[in-house]
Amino acid sequence: MWFLLLRQTLIRGGFDKMKGISEKTLIKIKDLKASVKLNNGDRLTTVTNANMELQRGRSYAIVGKSGSGKTSLISIIGLLNREYEGEYLYDGISISALKDRDLSILRANNIGFVFQNYSLIKHLRVWENIELPLLYAKKSFTAKQRHEIITGLLKSVGLESKENDYPINLSGGEQQRVAIARALAVSPEAILCDEPTGALDKKTGTQIMELLHSVVKENGIMLLLVTHDPDIADTCDTIFEMDGGRITCAKNDT
Repeated sequence: MWFLLLRQTLIRGGFDKMKGISEKTLIKIKDLKASVKLNNGDRLTTVTNANMELQRGRSYAIVGKSGSGKTSLISIIGLLNREYEGEYLYDGISISALKDRDLSILRANNIGFVFQNYSLIKHLRVWENIELPLLYAKKSFTAKQRHEIITGLLKSVGLESKENDYPINLSGGEQQRVAIARALAVSPEAILCDEPTGALDKKTGTQIMELLHSVVKENGIMLLLVTHDPDIADTCDTIFEMDGGRITCAKNDT
């Protein structure tokens, strides 16, 4: 309940939406291309003619060997990189039309990130790490509101007794649970994960994926992850295979 109440309080307006976009569709990319500049001045194509339609409440995996374009694609989808050609609509909003400041606001209030190395701040306690996104959200939260949100998040990831611990005192699985709680702090519409189980043993990785999928289904969040583990990819509704910057295959669970 706290999650839904938080979502209702966040300000998401102020952006012009394109008509004709399904309410279920959160992200749509069409003919997307991207490249990076090499040290010798040449450009290396990292993504070629990518087409995806990502819906709320569903989970997606991107698989492929190193250098296939997975990281480049997810960085664009996560609004971390806007150097691309083609069309990108986020909830009907044309990303190419946004100013950098508006792009940052959209990202901070709508997308949560979970990384392989957890990316927790070592000198901050668990509750302080989870609090960080709330301090930078577009909406201002009172100390009481932040406490209620953090308490709810800790309960949802099973870490109520760890709120005052530092990351160094937590296991890898516990640190990733904190990272998930932090990603959920502003009630995002999407969670993007880069190898979320890569640093974990098989059992712990399975538990983390069960937690992620539970949160996604319960709150209507879109989950997109990059993984080398076929077993992790198989837990998702749709699997995109990439090779040489191209999406070569899309497998659905239905």
